[in-house]
Amino acid sequence: MSFRDRREAGTALACALRNVPGLEDAVVLALPRGGVPVGYEVARELRLPLDVLVVRKLGVPGEEELALGAVAGSGVLVVNPEIVRAFAVPQSQVDAMVERARAEIARRETLYRGSRAALDVAGRTAILVDDGMATGSTMTAAVRSLRPVTARLLVAVPVGSRGACDDLRWEVDEVVCLQMPEPFHAVGEFYADFRQTGDDDVRELLALTGGPARVTGS
Repeated sequence: MSFRDRREAGTALACALRNVPGLEDAVVLALPRGGVPVGYEVARELRLPLDVLVVRKLGVPGEEELALGAVAGSGVLVVNPEIVRAFAVPQSQVDAMVERARAEIARRETLYRGSRAALDVAGRTAILVDDGMATGSTMTAAVRSLRPVTARLLVAVPVGSRGACDDLRWEVDEVVCLQMPEPFHAVGEFYADFRQTGDDDVRELLALTGGPARVTGS
C-alpha cells in the first residue's frame, strides 16, 4: 500500500490514533520537515495542539538517506555504531556532522517559531509524528529528548521498518505504525508523491494552526 502524499498519510494515521484512549489532551509534535504535513493532519483530525520538535538526521556520507545517527534540539545525540563501522566513517567526520547539525537545528528553531515559544509538554501526553522510520535514529533522538519530561509518550508513523518500531517499543508507551513491510528499504518507496517538504511549507502549516496552537481546521 502506498500513500498519495504525506497529507493523506496523516489522515490515515489520525484514524488509527482515534482508537488509542486518553489522547484528548495530548500534544502533537512533528519532526521537520517531512513529518510536519503528516503531523498537521493528525492534529487537525484529532483537534489537538501542534508544534515541531527539531531533530537532524546524520546521514552516511554518499548515502544520506541512511542515518548513522541523529541530534535533537535538546542536545541529545544518538549514533548507531554498527552503521559507523560498516561504512568506515571516521570519528572526526561524525563530529563535524554533529556540529553542522546543531547549527542547522538552531537555524530552524528560529525560522519555524520566530518569537513564539515552544509548547509546554511537561507532564503531558506527547505524540511524536514523522513521515516514516527506516533506522529509527532520528525518532530515537526525539524520544530521548522528551522522555524525561512527558507523562506519556507515543510514536506515530505511517510506515516503518519492523526493527525500528520494535526497538522503540522499549522506549515509549506506544508505537502506532500503519505499515511495517518487509523488506524495508526507504520511506519514500511508500509515497506516490515524496517531494521534499521545504522550510516555507513548515512555516505555512504552523501558521495555519496559529501555532504552536490548537488545530481547528484547514
